[in-house]
Parts: sequence; structure tokens; C-alpha cells
Amino acid sequence: MKRLFLLPLLLASLVRAEDAKPKTAEEILRIVRLSYALQNHKMNGQLRDDATGRVEPLTLTMEDRVMRFLFKNPPPEIVHLDLNTEPATLYQVRQGGSSVVPAGQHGDKVRGMEFNYEDLSLAFLYWPRPQLMGEGRVSGQKCWIVRVTNPSREGPYYVVDLWVHQGSGGAAKMEAYDRNSKVVKRYQVTKVQKVDGATTLKELRIESLNPFNGDVKGRTYMTLDDPVKK
Repeated sequence: MKRLFLLPLLLASLVRAEDAKPKTAEEILRIVRLSYALQNHKMNGQLRDDATGRVEPLTLTMEDRVMRFLFKNPPPEIVHLDLNTEPATLYQVRQGGSSVVPAGQHGDKVRGMEFNYEDLSLAFLYWPRPQLMGEGRVSGQKCWIVRVTNPSREGPYYVVDLWVHQGSGGAAKMEAYDRNSKVVKRYQVTKVQKVDGATTLKELRIESLNPFNGDVKGRTYMTLDDPVKK
């Protein structure tokens, strides 16, 4: 099976397609979580703000069940997600040391882009009692649609819908809702590339939406170079 590298929500699953036949929403989320934990790659790339053209270079590494986002522009920052814990633990490394990103900061933007720390934490992949809402397609590919609901009042999202690619087990799209059932965030892959027989992410679109009228109020693109095996 060709692997699918889709970031930050959209990473490769190492589960073979013939094995990725889950019958429950929890089984689907388990496959998505596993797809993050088993990666061992390094990728350079950038975040680009659609309105201003401002660019933030980044380096993403995945090794030993830890994902690290390195931002070199001043002030330098490393955000790393430890997938050895359950739920995964998000750390922020700045001058002065490393600390767990508090829940009150999860709604803050990362580097002024449309990413926030909740997006990087993948907290919603661990929310209890997920629901399988049916099937759909993203870019023509069949997906399961899984809905998860925030069990607490912490964080910027109340409900998250995930489209999980049936061929690879990787998440292909995400929509997040506030407590008034309005869409406030959307992710979707817009470009992919072929590298050594694998389908890898080339471009990911991240949009923040106005909950009152559905208009896009901010858009960031993540582009990544070819992955390098570590």
C-alpha cells in the first residue's frame, strides 16, 4: 500500500489497507493515532499567510514517537508532541526552558498563523465516545467520517469532524465547531507529491472561519519538501 503523509492532522498510516477495516469509530481513531506515533522522518517547509504573504520556515521531525516543530525565525521556538503519553503531551521550548503548553493557551495562534496549539496537540484524537457518522469523499478518495465531542470546556473546539482515508488510515480533512455548532476551523490537503512510491503532502490549507456568517477570516498554507528518512 502506498503511504500517505498528511500533516499536521494528515500523516501516513503504516497499517496496510487490507488491515485497515475498522468497524467502530474508536478503532478508526486508534489507527490515526498510530499513524502519527510510528513515523520516522524529517521534513523542511514553511507556513505562509495567504493575506500578507508572510512566511515562517519550519523543520518537522518525527522520531521515537515524538513530533517536533522547529521555528527558526526570532524568537526561535520548538513545539514538540510526546506521543508516548495518552493523551499526547504538548511541550513548548523557548529561551529559558521547556514547559507543558497549558490548556488556556491551546486557542492561541502558533507564530501568528491560523494554526493554534490545540491543532498541534491532537487532543481531539483522544476525546471519548467518538461517533462514526458515515462515509464521504475528499479529493475523490473514500473516507470514514468520525465525530468527536470535547468532554470538557477547555480548548477552542467543542466538536471535531474528521475524514479518515480508507486506503491509508490517515486523516484527510478536519472541521471544528464551537459550542454554537458553527464551523470555526477547517483543514484540507490541496496538493500531494510522489516520493519513492509514497504519496506525500505538498500543500495543506488551514482556514479559520467567522462563526456568524461562515466567511473565511484567515488562511494559512503549509508546504513541505520531500521527507527524508531518519
